Order: sequence, then structure tokens, then C-alpha cells
Amino acid sequence: MNQDSDPKNQEIVENRELSIWEAMIPIIALVAMLAFNVYMFGDDALSGSNQFILLLGAAVAAIVGLLNKTSFETMMDEVAQNVKSTAGAILILLLVGALAGTWLVSGIIPTMIYYGLQILNPSIFLAACVVICAIISVATGSSWTTSATVGIALIGIANALDISLGMTAGAILSGAYFGDKLSPLSDTTNLAPAMAGTDLFTHIQYMLFTTVPTITITIIVFIIIGFNIETSGTADTSAILNSIDDAFDISPWLFIVPALVILLIVKKTPPLIALLAGTLLGAIAALIFQPEIIAKLGGSDTLSIQSGYMGIMNAITVDTAIETTNENLNDLFAASGMAGMLGTIWLILCAMTFGGIMDAIGALSRISKFMLNLFDSTFGLFASTVATCIGLNATASDQYLAIVVPGKMYAKAYRDKGLAPENLSRTLEDSGTVTSVLVPYNTCGAYQSGVLGVSVADYFVYAIFNWLSPFMTLIFAALRIKIRMLSETSQSK
Repeated sequence: MNQDSDPKNQEIVENRELSIWEAMIPIIALVAMLAFNVYMFGDDALSGSNQFILLLGAAVAAIVGLLNKTSFETMMDEVAQNVKSTAGAILILLLVGALAGTWLVSGIIPTMIYYGLQILNPSIFLAACVVICAIISVATGSSWTTSATVGIALIGIANALDISLGMTAGAILSGAYFGDKLSPLSDTTNLAPAMAGTDLFTHIQYMLFTTVPTITITIIVFIIIGFNIETSGTADTSAILNSIDDAFDISPWLFIVPALVILLIVKKTPPLIALLAGTLLGAIAALIFQPEIIAKLGGSDTLSIQSGYMGIMNAITVDTAIETTNENLNDLFAASGMAGMLGTIWLILCAMTFGGIMDAIGALSRISKFMLNLFDSTFGLFASTVATCIGLNATASDQYLAIVVPGKMYAKAYRDKGLAPENLSRTLEDSGTVTSVLVPYNTCGAYQSGVLGVSVADYFVYAIFNWLSPFMTLIFAALRIKIRMLSETSQSK
């Protein structure tokens, strides 16, 4: 990546004429417009209207800037720099979509789900829910898809076993957001390092320090709860397993592909190369293990060079759906390829427009200085980030903004204290990504409670991973555990 396009080299613009109240005007306007937009559109607000609201927020910020004698050209230059800094993240997102497509049609993702469901056992049902949803969410990169498919099935099983639906929903969401947070296929996992100025796999590796203890505690708590509740009936997943087996050629050999990609990641291969390799390996596996599916996607009944090429290219680039005999699985076995990432890319571009103008007029500098005056220590910086992320989830009602806005606000503050950018990206995920589902009117909270049929109030306490994660990141900050400095990052390179 060109040094000039690296987010960590982008300075937040100073503006001595801007007061804290003037700096807050665009934020207040943005929150108010987003709240109204989410109220009007509900879950569909993520389909595009929120992106336009970000542009309206940018327009409000531009008006504040013009009144404070910041030229329009200066604002546009900063927007251009912001957009340029996301080039790497956008390319990664496109390859993530491509990889998801080939891993679906090759049977890699279905194979992970197939073996994951077999972990289910009535005596440790709740802990198994966490593990199953974690596996599926890591494989798909989507907590929403996980809860809307396997999550619904697990709620049905819990109902049959007479287990609390609130407990079950909490276990499902704990596992689902573990995967949403760590999977390289997840949009939030790509968004957080892009905002903080680090790379995808460094971000994922650094998150393991706080995420593994949190999920371990979560599983232990659910095991204890499981031993102290009575169950009745049986957990029958045979119908789901048969549907998967009928639709795909399930084979443990398919695990070779993700294993090779993991090896590339461990060897610190650049993310773009690792993802491209994963996509191509997935395509080869699809031709070997799922020739009938590829031929059908290519518009033919038999596999040929033409149908094979077209089938693979369709899986990589556009919507792909594999039908099964179980309607609940059909949504799970659908991918959107590179085209499916355009919504997130659209969001990033609009968010960087808002952030760029906020930078140019000096608003982010003023707000971050105000917050840093309240929290002057290193721990205070982490605490301020956590509070801002949770606050935006509660006020802006959008998970992405709870990552984008604090990421842009605090990037320079972390650098000034000599902290590596992965400290910020990890904190954004520990407090922004996972707490969105705990707010009833947040898009994530509204979606998950609606899909699972369980209110946020009923599952809040049992979504242990979600509310424990911010505390874990604060504990690590307070005790100075795995707090990487910029000097350590330079030496490691």
C-alpha cells in the first residue's frame, strides 16, 4: 500500500475556531437523522438509506465548516484522502465476497455446518449452541445469517426440550457474534482495521487475546447452567443433516482448503494473496466435489469447460443459491459474491465522506481533545473508546457507525500515545460490534429479536459474550496485558 494512502498517516485537521458545541452539531444531526431513518425503514435502513443519511450528515458538517472559514476544496481534498486510504480494505472486501461464493458452491461451508451440527447433545445443549453458532458464523462471516437459519432451528429444538428461549437465544448470539467478530468474511472484521489503520489478519490475531478468554468463560457458564436445568425430549437434527447431505457431496477432504488458507495467514501472507488463494482453491474444490452444482450454475446439466467456467464465475461475482429439501437451510446456502459486498463498500465510501469533512473542519480533533481531557491516561483512552462505541450503538442505532466514527475519532490519539493501531481496532470490535445486539432499537437488536422470536430483555443477560467483551478489553487495558506499542509493531516488521 502506498504510504500516503495509509490511514495511520492521515492527520486530523486542526481548527482553532471550532468550539465543542459546533463540533458536535454534525454528530447530533447525524444521530437524529439516523434514528428517524431507522424508525421509518427498520432493518431495511441498511439497504441504502443510512448511506444517504451519512451524506446528509456530511452536508451539515460542510455547512459548519464553511461558516468557520474552511474552504470547500479543503474538505474535498480530505474526503479524497480518506477514500484513498480505504482502497486496500475495499479490495479485500471484494475478495471476501468471491471467497464466500466459491466456499459455498464447493461444499466447504456446508461441510463445516454438517459436522458442526453433530456436536449437538441434549445434556450440554446451551454450550453446544455457542459452539455450533460460532463455527457457522466463522464459516459464513455473518451473525445475521447464522441466527436466521441454524439459530431458528436451535430455538425450535430448545422449545421441544423445554429449555428457556432467553437462555438459548443468548447462547446463539454469543456464538454468532464470536464468528462475526473473528471471521475474515465478516464486514465488521474488515471495517474495524480499515478505520484504525491496521491490516485484517493482524487485527484478527490481536483480537484473539481478548476474544478467546471471553468465549471460554461464556462456554463454561453455559455448561454450568446446562448441568442445573432439566430437559425433556431429544435434539433431532437428522432432517437438517440429511438435507445438507442430499444437496452437497460432504467430505472431510474439503477441510484442506480452509486449513491451507489458515496456514497462509499464520505465515503472514498478505491478506489479498491469502484470500485470492482461498478463492481459487475453493473453485478447484468445487469442480472436483460439486460438478453437478457448478454445471447447473453455468446453465447446463453436464459439466463442460463452458458451464464450469460460467458456474465458477457466477459464484465469485453474483448471487448464488443452492436449494435443499429444507426451506430453513436455503437462506444459509446462499451467497452474493463480490456484488454482495457493494453495499458495505457503499457504506464505507459514504462514511469516509462524512469522516473526511469532519476531519477537514477540525470537528474530530476538537471532540477527541474534549474526550481525552476527560480521560487522560492510556486506560482512560481505552475506556473513552468503549464508551463512545456503546454510546453510538445506543444513539445512532447502527453497528457500523459504532465502528466508523470512533475509529476515525481516536486513530490519532492512539498514535500520539505510541499505541499500535490494532489496539484501537480490537477495542472497536470488543465494544462496537458485539454490543449492537443488546440495544432493542439498534438494527442488530431489532433484527435478532425479530428473527429468533425472543425479546432483547429476555436474552440480554444470557448474551454473555456480548456484554462481557467490553469488560474484558478494559481489564486488559487496566492491567496492561497485550497492549502493543508502535515501536513493537515496527520491530516485528
